[in-house]
Amino acid sequence: MNTHIERRTLLKSFAAASVMLAPAAAGCAKHGSTTKAGTLNIGQISNSVAFFPLFIAEEKGYFKDEGIKLGDRPRLGTGAKVAAALKSGSIDLGAGVLTDAFNLAQNDPDARVLSSLVTEYYVDIVVGTSFDGPGDKASLEERTKSLVGKKIGITGPGSGTEALVDHLFNGIGRKAKNDATLVNLGSAATSAIGALKSGRVDALSFFQPIGQQAEADGSGKIFISPAAGDVPDMKGALHGVIFSTTKLLEKKSKEVSGFQSAMKRAQADVQGDPDKVRELLEKYLKDSDAKALDALVPILRKEMPTSPAVERGPYETARRFHRKSGLVVKAPTFGEIKAKQ
Repeated sequence: MNTHIERRTLLKSFAAASVMLAPAAAGCAKHGSTTKAGTLNIGQISNSVAFFPLFIAEEKGYFKDEGIKLGDRPRLGTGAKVAAALKSGSIDLGAGVLTDAFNLAQNDPDARVLSSLVTEYYVDIVVGTSFDGPGDKASLEERTKSLVGKKIGITGPGSGTEALVDHLFNGIGRKAKNDATLVNLGSAATSAIGALKSGRVDALSFFQPIGQQAEADGSGKIFISPAAGDVPDMKGALHGVIFSTTKLLEKKSKEVSGFQSAMKRAQADVQGDPDKVRELLEKYLKDSDAKALDALVPILRKEMPTSPAVERGPYETARRFHRKSGLVVKAPTFGEIKAKQ
């Protein structure tokens, strides 16, 4: 693993959701893999908690056990860049969120979802300490109404962080773009928490573990959490995924099979000894607050499936949300996008 890149990207936003594919990405030629047999290049958005099983599989030698050599592991920043790298063949697999796979599919019908990483929508609404809103027992409608007129930090336009705010506001007959001020903060976790502390924003719509970090350092609290069941129609939605194209998957079929086996072992580890999970998580999210790590362990064990197999139920929940929120214009059916195993 490139430890220099690991340290530099440590506190980046965790799995920043993608924007729609840029025209340049859509126009890339459909090349096959540029890597040698036995090697997999895996491009990630960031060091999100969703990609923790990838770290485990590499740390514990599961890929090596399967005869797989990991090549480049770029952290590409956005799902659009991951998709562009897949189109060019510079990476074989992309680690992102389902939104990224949907966006790729709108330009390339050969887009496929290979692995399920997280089956909860792991974006939280986090409010600052001075936020004047209802208590923890308030209804979702009451909590959402208290966000009207507020400044809400998101990663950027077209992202899953914006989509959550849109979805919540739609639920009370409002439009987030008109009835709140959406502040684009980019993907850096330090910028997001800094904006909350300084009062630049009243709330954040950001990926885990931003909420856990804010609670650990006293700068804020998690106000609405789909993963905790606060948004019933989003409960159990497939979110973190590994995706690719049929051409790449067919060319690297042996390596892909080994990849899935390694991931299954890693996901089993997440469900294993919590103390060992905590140790691995500390290595993955270096310099994170100890309290935030403690809070994350039981959350990840609930959010992460026991197998990388993509199941219809979580997929359909996510597909409905994407269509209802307007996050994508068209979402493929389960049969159209699920990779053959």
